[in-house]
Amino acid sequence: MSENKIEDYGRGYLVLLLPISFLIIFLVATWRLWLALIFVGLAFNIWQRYQWQRWCLQVNPLFNQLIRENQGKITPMDLAIKGNFSGEAAKRYLDGKLAEFAGSIVNSEDGGKVYYFITASTLGSIFDSSEPVKELPHQRSNKMMENLLAPPTQVQQEEPKTETLSHTHQEEVKKPLEQQLVFGSLIQSELAKRLNVYSSTVYKRRDDPEFPEWSRSKDPDGIAWRYSPKTKEFFPIEEENG
Repeated sequence: MSENKIEDYGRGYLVLLLPISFLIIFLVATWRLWLALIFVGLAFNIWQRYQWQRWCLQVNPLFNQLIRENQGKITPMDLAIKGNFSGEAAKRYLDGKLAEFAGSIVNSEDGGKVYYFITASTLGSIFDSSEPVKELPHQRSNKMMENLLAPPTQVQQEEPKTETLSHTHQEEVKKPLEQQLVFGSLIQSELAKRLNVYSSTVYKRRDDPEFPEWSRSKDPDGIAWRYSPKTKEFFPIEEENG
């Protein structure tokens, strides 16, 4: 290898070594500053997380209240209006609760996003409003959630013939009213058995203003019944008036 080639290689290495040397010298001279900046960044991040957790603790009561009032359904706007803070903060909070409680996001009728959380009360409403099943499915699809959020369909004037239960079932409910009203009221399935209709039929009609007269026409003793949304039970009107 000639001297000219050796000199060329030497100049090439020198061109690479000079910037690297200056960088090393700069880092050695300013490493304390970089370490301080990294420490400040970590401390600021920890402080932000601490502030967010404290804020979430203050919002939790509002979230629990809305969940109870809306039967597991909530939107960022509902939470933002209730707590008087920004919608972005409400959405971030609900996204955290979505992962914490394994909730779901479903589309409402107007195209908006609704956060849905299944609670014990909503499960009870689902079971009362459905026909008896042999086993509960282990997974619930988003389509099921959309059906739960849809408003109840209007009740037809005439009951389908298939909703009339068998004669054997009708004989089972022929018990004295005092024996059935152990706690002073009946739940949906018990009233449906007494009226000789399906539980879903009672669920569809329970908020109808004409429900007392309809239940009187179905009751074997001609007793009118009234639904209480607060206790989710049915009470005989004759007992209340008496």
